[in-house]
Amino acid sequence: MLDMDGVLWRGAEPIGNLPAIFAKVEAKNLKMAFVTNNATRTVRQYLEVFHNFGVEVAPDQVYTSANVTAQLLKKRHPTGGKVYAIGERGLRDALSDQGFELANRDCLAVVVGLDRHLTYEKLKQATLLIRGGATFIGTNPDRTLPSPDGEVPGAGSILAALEAATDVRATVIGKPERALLDSALKHLGLEPSQALMVGDRVDTDVTAGQKAGCRTALVLSGVTGDAAARAWNPAPDFIEQDLESLLDKI
Repeated sequence: MLDMDGVLWRGAEPIGNLPAIFAKVEAKNLKMAFVTNNATRTVRQYLEVFHNFGVEVAPDQVYTSANVTAQLLKKRHPTGGKVYAIGERGLRDALSDQGFELANRDCLAVVVGLDRHLTYEKLKQATLLIRGGATFIGTNPDRTLPSPDGEVPGAGSILAALEAATDVRATVIGKPERALLDSALKHLGLEPSQALMVGDRVDTDVTAGQKAGCRTALVLSGVTGDAAARAWNPAPDFIEQDLESLLDKI
């Protein structure tokens, strides 16, 4: 199970020769699933990213925090209902696809992901709904995300603002929680002990893998550096420079 940004690519640049790396995975007869906290993109948009890097994957191999959040909410509310969403297309489409109506009144839940068009009015509306009893759900807790200018606010920063305003803790779906990985494992038909979670962050990817009972690998091609990786407790099972180096070891 692979995180994407920092493992397969950095921004618009692939990390290594992805077609060759994917061919090596196939040669080893390994199943792959892609698990990301990013709730801004749809699965279709991710398939386009893969295609542009010269590899093809199936829609059911991609697990975003937006899709899994919407699926879990559907299990709680099989008949759907009104939901207030702070987020971008990936989240809004995922909720709509599960039969939820995007609204700003009488909502059963407030679902929050990264929103790069966040306004005070959105925070105000979400606060009023949560204080009125709506369930408070976060797609992921990432406080920051990398950008060409440096670390910038992520979805977790928006959750922090709403938690401060409502005195309510969000229920978080994405890594470091295990729901994304559990969904992928169920689809793959694998036990956790049969899977390896590969990521570039110890605090989300490695922790989620450990919570799910999987073996874990930290690649140094993204956020976490070597010293931080080796200091993490419990340590990942593997620490390698990149995915290609990891594949040579497993």
